[in-house]
Amino acid sequence: MSGRARLTVFAALATLLTSWSLAGLVESSGWIAQAAALLAVQAAVGAGARRVPLARSLTVAAQLLVSLLILVFLFAGRGESTGNGPLAYLVTDFGALFGQGVRDVGEFAIPAPLTDGIQLLLLAGVLLVGLLVDMLAVTLRTAAAAGLPLLALYSVAAGLATDDSGTWFSFLLAGTGYLLLLLAEGRDRLAQWGRVFGAAPRGRVSAASGYGGGAAGGQAVAPVRTGRRIGVVALGLALAVPMALPALGDGLIGGRGTGDADGSGAGGGTISAVNPLVSLQSSLNAQDNRVVLKYRTDSTQVADQYVRILALDEFNGVKWEASGRPLSDVPARMPNPPGLGDQVRAGASEVRTTFSAADTYVQRYLPMPYPATGVDIGGKWRFEPAGRTLVGDQLGKDKFQNVQGAQYTVRSMMLRPTVRQLQSAPAPGDAIRADYTKLPDNLPPVVADTARKVTQGSKDDYTRAVKLQDFFAVSGGFRYNTRTASGTGPQAVARFLEDKEGFCIHFAFSMAAMSRSLGIPARVAVGFTPGERQSDGTWNVSMRDAHAWPELYFEGVGWTRFEPTPRSGISIPDYSQAQTPSSRPSAPSALPSASATEPNAAPSKADDCPPELKKLGECGAPASAQAAGPGAGGPSVLAVLGWVAGGAALLGLPLLPMLWRTRVRGRRLAAGSVLSAWRELGDAAWDVGIAPDESLSPRGAVARIVELGRLEPDATEAVRRVGGAVERALYAPAGADAAYPGLAQDVLLARAGLLAGVSRAARLRARLVPRSAARVVWAASARWSAASAAAATRLSAIRPRLPLRHRG
Repeated sequence: MSGRARLTVFAALATLLTSWSLAGLVESSGWIAQAAALLAVQAAVGAGARRVPLARSLTVAAQLLVSLLILVFLFAGRGESTGNGPLAYLVTDFGALFGQGVRDVGEFAIPAPLTDGIQLLLLAGVLLVGLLVDMLAVTLRTAAAAGLPLLALYSVAAGLATDDSGTWFSFLLAGTGYLLLLLAEGRDRLAQWGRVFGAAPRGRVSAASGYGGGAAGGQAVAPVRTGRRIGVVALGLALAVPMALPALGDGLIGGRGTGDADGSGAGGGTISAVNPLVSLQSSLNAQDNRVVLKYRTDSTQVADQYVRILALDEFNGVKWEASGRPLSDVPARMPNPPGLGDQVRAGASEVRTTFSAADTYVQRYLPMPYPATGVDIGGKWRFEPAGRTLVGDQLGKDKFQNVQGAQYTVRSMMLRPTVRQLQSAPAPGDAIRADYTKLPDNLPPVVADTARKVTQGSKDDYTRAVKLQDFFAVSGGFRYNTRTASGTGPQAVARFLEDKEGFCIHFAFSMAAMSRSLGIPARVAVGFTPGERQSDGTWNVSMRDAHAWPELYFEGVGWTRFEPTPRSGISIPDYSQAQTPSSRPSAPSALPSASATEPNAAPSKADDCPPELKKLGECGAPASAQAAGPGAGGPSVLAVLGWVAGGAALLGLPLLPMLWRTRVRGRRLAAGSVLSAWRELGDAAWDVGIAPDESLSPRGAVARIVELGRLEPDATEAVRRVGGAVERALYAPAGADAAYPGLAQDVLLARAGLLAGVSRAARLRARLVPRSAARVVWAASARWSAASAAAATRLSAIRPRLPLRHRG
């Protein structure tokens, strides 16, 4: 195997080994076998193009074209295009599937199902990285630089991975592939210097052994053996050193899930800041909508019984999160909720709910109604009193108790505060106000200004809270859309107030921040809406029931739920509505399906929809969405024409040199000029490998073309006739006969003889990639030089007329 062929093999192998790091992002790894086959085809195309040989740019273009065509034919017909015919099959369906893959990436949590769209993205990404590695390592002979695309591929996979279980193995594979590529290049470079001498095998110094370490010795030469040893040591250090260094704590680059709780199991310990909203948007957009919780309850108001996970009580200027608070053992009877007065507690009732968590639901915080008074569950759990949440204790190194497959029972209070009790609530204590009204200094002023404007004229905190809720849910013109980016930082609230589009995170965060700006203690709760009732009386909670809502504090009532999100399936608390009969359903409506129409700014069909139904999202779809015809959503004519033009340009790109050469040949021969025909003959010889030599006379150039081109007698005579015509045109006296009939036919006959005298590969290159096409580059360079010289001349002519600045 030649050195270049060996580099090609190891370049493809390095890409394949690095792509293994993507295996943990999807549920199935069957795509890796397809990636291996496609990388082999791509490498084979590159090896064949270099053997022709083609120019470097054309080699890369050929690999790119073949890879794209394979993907098109492999995935065509799997998209959701509305077009018909072969064009839709090969182009529009492929584009639609690519767009669906991008949407699938944003919708599914890791590990995602291997949909056709995600499979297309994976294969296209691996092929793109493989093309870059092959171009750098083999075509450009810079194997060290090929580590950059490999590092980019590995970094993407490592950054998206949800656990570290296979990280070391993926790194080992990627590092091994890269080192093998470097060793292959080093061996090839050493071979170009001649035979590599190494030490003789131990105990075998004889003439039969040849040069030490040669083939007779049966061992690798010293430089190669040394390179292998260095590679093994480097990989070992890369894997061992991080294990010996102190681990980083949780944070921006810290480990996942370590140090969240005291591992002793005794009293004390703290819960560190976490952000459970990372997968909330993915849960809302999930297409599989798997059930994560089942429960049965004796509550008569299940619509108001949200399943709460934890509360986010700190806005640090970047995101809302749970502040670090002390943990304690789980009490048999939990203390009364903070702020709950005797009057409200007397009107409450206790309900009992039995939960069953799915085996696929891994959550360290225990989902339960608020406020819980007691929990019966096995395992090691800790209690956080301020948020009234249960968090799994540490079971071992990097292992914590979680709710996966758990069966547990929760006793909770069903509170029924009245409007009068909320309106007459006294001011909160100093400790509550200090902890739950803090806002970052860099919060945009528009947040507080909007809050004051919306609540203008309100006499108490309850009225302000209801006006804020109605501003988001009814009167503010906000739209519910789970495709909106969640965003971080204080500017995210300001952007949401301006764009007026988002999902529960935006509504909950914004109302909590605006409430704090008015001096109302607020935090954000994360959990699930009640779910869907089953025929046997149980309730199912699925991924798309994930929700976030604000909780506001009122002295004598405690933490109180408000609902600013205008979403179907949302239960509006009675105490936050106008006290008039309404048609609000007693149970949450079914959530919209994954194929539901996206919200938009078009006016609703029912302009007279009551505010209560607007809060519930039950006022009908926008008129423009309903008016859409059955053919809406398909590719437009311009889009199809654009795909056609792009495909034609891509397919015609490798043919440009041949088309240019054909046009130049026809123009020269049609001119009837002797010098034009002579120039065409010289370029025809150049195309088959006979480079032009301007120092030769016409007769010398003819002899050189005949000898190197190994021409047959007919072609030889044709070349000599053209050379004789050039001599007469250059040296004949004035007035001599200047007619040269049959000159174009002689040039074509000579060109045919030159093509017949070379191999099939050289003949193919001469036609598709003619060497004389370099004249295009020379002409462009000459024009650029002329333009630069002209510009310099004009500038030098203008410069003396410019006034000189006086120097003081």
